[in-house]
Amino acid sequence: MSGMNYPIMLKLIGKKVVVIGGGKVAERKVQSLLNTGAEVIVVSPEATAAIQRLFEDGKIVWQKKSFSADDLQDAALIFAATDDHEINQSVKALAGKHQLVTMADDPDDSDFHLPAHVQRGRLSIAVSTGGASPTLARKLRASLEQQFDERYEQYLDFLFTTRQWILKEVDEPSLKRKLLTAIASEDFLNSQNRQEDFRLLYDKWN
Repeated sequence: MSGMNYPIMLKLIGKKVVVIGGGKVAERKVQSLLNTGAEVIVVSPEATAAIQRLFEDGKIVWQKKSFSADDLQDAALIFAATDDHEINQSVKALAGKHQLVTMADDPDDSDFHLPAHVQRGRLSIAVSTGGASPTLARKLRASLEQQFDERYEQYLDFLFTTRQWILKEVDEPSLKRKLLTAIASEDFLNSQNRQEDFRLLYDKWN
């Protein structure tokens, strides 16, 4: 039985994430996990130079061994990223029902997949075609990267801190709504001094 995918953003801080495999595919998975706060564990007899450097720098754990069922214990996410189809399938078969597994060579039978992704600080945009065309997903990501440029990183930080201040300091509901709507406008995105512009707007409306 097939169904629609359920989009979700996961907080992985302190969670155990296991990557089975040490090649280029596994390396890309590891790189994508580095800034999530997850405990990343690579299980593979061999590993790329980049994976080895990350291990030497203390950023990941590398278990230099062949895969066994014990490696999956307590893992929140599991990436089966070897170049051996049978090993990837055995990873999926040995995982617990509560564990989510993705197989590099079998997306249709995986529990999840990684969408094309644009990150601008707090702004995160994911694009998926449901397997119809990864090429189109990459093209859409490239378009979004141009549309949502580097300005958005500082802008999202401004929105976060200013929203927290409004929610805490502004009691009148209609003024609160007006301010929250105003800071999400293009005027503030393009502002050269957002804090000063917000102070002037608040003084004007308060």
